[in-house]
Amino acid sequence: MARIKIEKLVIGGIGLARTPQGTALVRGGLPGEVVEARLTARKNHLEGRVTQVLEAHPARYREPLPPSADLPLEYQAQLPVKQGFVQEALERIAKLNFEVAPIAPSPSYGTPGLYYRTAAQYALHPLGGLAYRLPQTNELLRILHDPLIATPLQPAFELLSNWPLANLEEVVLRGSIYEQKVQVGFIGGTARYFEKTTQALVQEGIAGVVWGESSPKGRFRGQVRHLAGATHLLEDFGGVLSTVNVQSFAQVNPKAAGLLFREAASVVEPGHKAVELYAGSGVLSLHLAPLFSEMVAIEINRSAVKRGEADRDRLGVQNLVFKQDDARVLARYLPADLVMVDPPRSGLAPEVLASLLQEKPRQILYIACDPATWARDLGRLVQGGYRLRFVRPYDFYPFTHHVEVLSILSRE
Repeated sequence: MARIKIEKLVIGGIGLARTPQGTALVRGGLPGEVVEARLTARKNHLEGRVTQVLEAHPARYREPLPPSADLPLEYQAQLPVKQGFVQEALERIAKLNFEVAPIAPSPSYGTPGLYYRTAAQYALHPLGGLAYRLPQTNELLRILHDPLIATPLQPAFELLSNWPLANLEEVVLRGSIYEQKVQVGFIGGTARYFEKTTQALVQEGIAGVVWGESSPKGRFRGQVRHLAGATHLLEDFGGVLSTVNVQSFAQVNPKAAGLLFREAASVVEPGHKAVELYAGSGVLSLHLAPLFSEMVAIEINRSAVKRGEADRDRLGVQNLVFKQDDARVLARYLPADLVMVDPPRSGLAPEVLASLLQEKPRQILYIACDPATWARDLGRLVQGGYRLRFVRPYDFYPFTHHVEVLSILSRE
């Protein structure tokens, strides 16, 4: 066991400390804290986890939080930390001297930083109730309350915590703040075993229930069956009503996402044609469609494309076309005045980056959920002749190290 002082947090929410044996990267500490940590030697550094906080940060959050909340600071103290992640990534990884605009805080849902998540997933604890899997372990932590989930999810959480569930691996919640409703997803077991439970849950006010088989590919990547109730909900993302459901991806902080989408529309220069990659159900495209004569949204997931097309038709957006395709074939859809990308944490696929550098669209709108891979891609785009015009971090995930980034580049 080592006694160390955390100097700062680096990208990923990891504490950096100096020891006589070298640099230590430690999870569970905050800047300025003196902690005890169990350290393991790696090739060029030490790694570990805090076992005890000896001298706490003055703004350390004192109330209970789920284990996913790895930035336990009072809300206002979280924001400069996240701003620093983005600024540091630009300078250290992209090698760019560029001033980042002030971070956009998460809109308040009653208490700053809390009750914002409209989606969550829990394991079933062997002794009953719902639990989180502790990071990097198989250990389960039973929780009686989750202060991060939005108000419509709270009654569902309480109901399921006391419901006699069996033969399940996970329970998934997806709510709508706009409709004040929630769907439930069951993962594992056999669908027919849950028919009576499903009907009872709908009678108790759950909007709809979906079952998904346990699959090594991931949650809802195998067989999926709608059991009862609503197949989808409507959520408001900055004035665009978009379809969401428990088995598909959608941003979990809808008010924050709506603000980002609206600012994206304000920083883009209008033109003839725009292309969105990794489009999901196309909420960003729906926001920017009025600025272009032609909008193409490319998404590989068939169900997301179907939801997007239904939203487009319901909203009467006539210049938006969805293509079920892989982002790596971007070149087929160019030239374009604007390419919009919101890739996974791994950043842009090499084929996408190559197409951007070769075909040279006039503008690139890059939305990122990982500052490190975003900065890596930005550095390559700038080397290829693009100029960074604007960057703003957005706090979609209070009490965690995660930060969203909105940026726009244009040709010199």
